Amino acid sequence: MTMSDFNPRPSDKLTASERKELDTSEFGIPQLREFPIHDAAHVRAAEAYFRYAPEEYKAQLARNILAKAHLLGVNVKSPTILEWAEK
Repeated sequence: MTMSDFNPRPSDKLTASERKELDTSEFGIPQLREFPIHDAAHVRAAEAYFRYAPEEYKAQLARNILAKAHLLGVNVKSPTILEWAEK
């Protein structure tokens, strides 16, 4: 057995090569390629880390999170994201 057999990589963790393969449209902030939102786990992560987004991109990120969450059936509970999406 190898060490990786004991410590499997979490399925919601992207490697650098996996991240590079994502289409730009799969990011909450496409022009920066930040906040991947290609699956439900990453939509939830983007919701959790929303506060760290650059201020000038928060409205766009909030709208993209909500749009992708809707497609994936993820319930976004953050009132902050809901408020920013309306800006």
